[in-house]
Amino acid sequence: MDKFLKEFKDRGYFYQCTNEKELSELMQNQRINAYIGFDSTAPSLHVGSLLQIMCLRMLQKHGHKPIVLLGGGTTRIGDPSGKEETRKILSEGQIENNIKGIKRVFKIFLKTNNPKLKPVFVNNYKWLGKLNYINFLRDIGKHFTINKMLSFDSVKLRLQREQSLSYMEFNYMILQAYDFLELNRSNKCSLQIGGSDQWGNIVNGVELIKRYSGNQAFGLTTPLITLASGAKMGKTEKGAIWLDSKLLSAYDYWQFWRNTADSEVLGFLKMFTEIDLKIIEEIKNQDINKLKIILANEATSMLHGKNKALEAEKTAKDTFEVGVIGKNIPIVKIDKKKLSIGINILDFVVMSNLLLSKSEVRRAIKNKGVKINNDTVNDDKTIINESFFINNLCKLSFGKKKHVVIKMC
Repeated sequence: MDKFLKEFKDRGYFYQCTNEKELSELMQNQRINAYIGFDSTAPSLHVGSLLQIMCLRMLQKHGHKPIVLLGGGTTRIGDPSGKEETRKILSEGQIENNIKGIKRVFKIFLKTNNPKLKPVFVNNYKWLGKLNYINFLRDIGKHFTINKMLSFDSVKLRLQREQSLSYMEFNYMILQAYDFLELNRSNKCSLQIGGSDQWGNIVNGVELIKRYSGNQAFGLTTPLITLASGAKMGKTEKGAIWLDSKLLSAYDYWQFWRNTADSEVLGFLKMFTEIDLKIIEEIKNQDINKLKIILANEATSMLHGKNKALEAEKTAKDTFEVGVIGKNIPIVKIDKKKLSIGINILDFVVMSNLLLSKSEVRRAIKNKGVKINNDTVNDDKTIINESFFINNLCKLSFGKKKHVVIKMC
């Protein structure tokens, strides 16, 4: 098996592949160009996109060229995959600003001194914006059947739920397939990688290339990751985990990885760091909190640099080991099982004896008087779970002088 595909599988990236044997042989014998598409719906990417970014880094590592497709065109349409409603339409100015922010992320993760492996950035608005509708229907549309398009999950699930699906969104899968065809023609791109929810769209592109030009292309997908808490990767109670220091500090990014659930640490070390798999095997039985710090340091170093990672580790240690316990702040113990279910902030504060009643807590939150780990609580419906704890500790404050440490046991 090709070294790229072997590591791809060993690190837990692999979900599905078209013609895996042929792809393996191709990658063994020559350098290929492969792409992943990112629609420009936000000012940056968050951790939910990190697995795809790691795939592009792995391509570079094994001598293949990554292509980053920025969906300036498809962002104007909206991908129905996994969505329950139509995507909000952004202005052209918003989309262009988002593209600039997303590019900054890739210039960090895909930085290389090898000119042959530098990422290629393409914006699909370059060709989608110029399409002639009649010609497109005649040349491309004839290769798609409504029967097959209706069978894809992105369409089928919306229709089953009786949720509206606009004709605009229905066309998305054709446009994504056309992107692959265009990149195959202009950039000799032979592989598209994406999340498992993109499988239907990717297969469409592979088949379109075969029918239109006779070229062989391939599709490869990764599993969709859901955290142990049930939340989607990249989204937490505290908000999105952005891959941009302007939107999220290096310290908060470090904390996200440090708060990984015990059951996920080993898998995340494989997926989101470049630690050799043999080393991970050697250290896997170490203390779980040490492994979490290794994960946090490695992941943060990749994005923010080693110095920022070490600063974050020191800040966390000073705050939660020295700064909190060293000041003789009261410590209240709480059962880890209760936190795995989640506790409403009102109950959480009352349980800590920081305030005596839910109504008192509600008023304090309204007046910006309650803080967790020095962050103001703005919503009295906030659910407290393990993600709020660092080194099994959580600092709860009311005003400037009343503090308590909650210790998870």
